[in-house]
Amino acid sequence: MVSGFNAKGSMRPNFPLMRATLTGALGGLLFGFDTVVIAGAIDALVKLYALSPREEGFTVAIGLVGTVIGALGAGQVGQRLGSRETLRITAILYLASAFGCGLAWSWPAFLFFRFVGGLGIGASSVLGPVYIAELAPAKWRGRLVAAFQLNVVFGVLLAYVSNYVIHTLNLSAAEWRWQIGIAAIPAVFFLVLLFGIPRSPRWSASKKRFDEALAVLRMMGDPNPEAELADIRAALEQEHATAHERVFQWKYRYPLFLAISIGAFNQLAGINAILYYLNDIFAAAGFSQMSSYQQAVAIGATNFVFTLVGMAFIDKLGRKTLLLIGAAGCAACLAGVAWVYASHTHPGALLWLLVTFIAFFSVSQGAVIWVYIGEVFPTSVRSKGQGVGAASHWFMNTLIQLEFPVVVHSMSTATPFVFFSIMTVVQFLVVLFVYPETKGHTLEALQRKLLGQE
Repeated sequence: MVSGFNAKGSMRPNFPLMRATLTGALGGLLFGFDTVVIAGAIDALVKLYALSPREEGFTVAIGLVGTVIGALGAGQVGQRLGSRETLRITAILYLASAFGCGLAWSWPAFLFFRFVGGLGIGASSVLGPVYIAELAPAKWRGRLVAAFQLNVVFGVLLAYVSNYVIHTLNLSAAEWRWQIGIAAIPAVFFLVLLFGIPRSPRWSASKKRFDEALAVLRMMGDPNPEAELADIRAALEQEHATAHERVFQWKYRYPLFLAISIGAFNQLAGINAILYYLNDIFAAAGFSQMSSYQQAVAIGATNFVFTLVGMAFIDKLGRKTLLLIGAAGCAACLAGVAWVYASHTHPGALLWLLVTFIAFFSVSQGAVIWVYIGEVFPTSVRSKGQGVGAASHWFMNTLIQLEFPVVVHSMSTATPFVFFSIMTVVQFLVVLFVYPETKGHTLEALQRKLLGQE
């Protein structure tokens, strides 16, 4: 039996657990890369196809429409086939999108393949965290699921670095095609690695494959696999878990509120509007195109470093504390960005305000969201519940990206940042008075707590 304990009896992740975690989290890297790589290509696409502000927003948002559909559908497919098998489908979608967008022969063709990539992003945003959460022992679950978000922000950083490097190669009209199409490389690695990891033990138990579930729990180094399997079976029996269990039921109202609200608040802070339109945001403050690429790399690096900080503290300070710290800091920074644009002064402060905003966001919302959504639902509807939370996240994201260039063009660059700042204040209040702390509890104990069974 593969042990998850060191000589002193202190549990630590073993190699099989880390391999499965990092493979599941690799979908997050593709998620991050594919969503923000458009930041480098959008200006070329606007010029090539003479896009209006509305069409520019639609070009960015069409991928997000795919994410909403992918997130909503992934839960049911994942419940039926299992997270591992469904993640393999997402890898194929990522690969098709990278090749299709890079070789797109028209604006509609580009939109279609970006939509296909969105399906993969939405599905992996649901199933990657669910897969990791259902493998990880409670002590390490927060940090291991946060590895998915770490890969998301690492993917964001890679996209900005990739855009910058490709921009320096002077590829002229072909530049944007290389910036988009290079995502095919990690997509191939993701697909290959997915054939070397086990099924989720909780999914296996839900299909009455108990020997298989016990073997995986032992492989993952669970401290008491027999007791964990008994707890899983009891939870499944109590919920009468089947593949057809509906998530939209009155008894799940509290988990649904938590998942939908944290997904929406994540985008109402403006994070993806900033990441997707980063080059345009800096250009509006007077920065050159090359400088905008360099500032984007600084933003991506900050995002990555402070997500690491969030992962280090998520199981110590707790999810709720990090969310409160982040909301307060983000509100102040967003108000500062709005002031820079409204007053037309101190443009040099823009980079530092955005870097500080990214730091607060990454250490809080960025590190917490997928962990939290994956924790608040019982096993029988966890994939579907994760899909609802992810769909809320992506639906709000789609609306914001669709309207951001329109609002900036018709009103001012300051306007959306005023809105984002106000929304983070609202988030602070909701988290303070409504959100429970989930750190340190097993998934089955959380199920009993959030459904009022104890």
